Amino acid sequence: MNARCSRGVTHASNAVHRVVPWQVHASHWCPVSSQPPIPTRVVLLCGPSGSGKSLLAARSGLPVLRLDDFYKEGDDPTLPQVPGSSDIDWDHPDSWDADTAVAAVVELCRTGRTNVPLYDISLSARTGAESVEIGRTPLFIAEGIFAAEIVTRCRELGVLADALCLSRGPVKTFRRRFLRDLKEGRKSVPFLLRRGWRLMRLERSIIARQTALGAYACDRDEALGRLTAAAAGRCPAATPAG
Repeated sequence: MNARCSRGVTHASNAVHRVVPWQVHASHWCPVSSQPPIPTRVVLLCGPSGSGKSLLAARSGLPVLRLDDFYKEGDDPTLPQVPGSSDIDWDHPDSWDADTAVAAVVELCRTGRTNVPLYDISLSARTGAESVEIGRTPLFIAEGIFAAEIVTRCRELGVLADALCLSRGPVKTFRRRFLRDLKEGRKSVPFLLRRGWRLMRLERSIIARQTALGAYACDRDEALGRLTAAAAGRCPAATPAG
């Protein structure tokens, strides 16, 4: 089954963010069910950490929901650890609250607004919440390293426009991720180096997993082209999980 549209948000504590609807024509969505039509669809944008998801989402001009805000808190007993280490594995899907993320995506698609947590990566904690409002836009982006984990659920719920996996190559991704995380003070330098080296070696397997879950692997330019197609109401080729 083919899917649908997506969007995203910026954050300020306990504030309602109103995004001017992106001007697109959405009169020809592919039918997904006999139920009342859903006014908005989501494009799920995944890829390894540092692959440029946030930059691409901002460049698209669409509203953006930050899926990284749905991380579990640092004292959650269900957090996974890196094998052979005391480090929390923040790149494992079990470090993320998929159920709450799906609920927020679906509510945005159906009503144009939802409540989302505000997450501080440096503290590994939720520091508040905000009400997000996207208005009557037909498409928004939900981006994050775990976006592929909810492709099947969003497709089954009839809210998916497309799912994209962004890739730029292990070395470029390592460099960009480390410089970004260092600048933002996300974690200690030793932790960032250990994580960066591990992710660089795992990048191909990360992309393989995300594409197996239903995301389409592409570079920045092709991703922008598919976003344009989704915004115009054209259904991309189906990419079911294999």
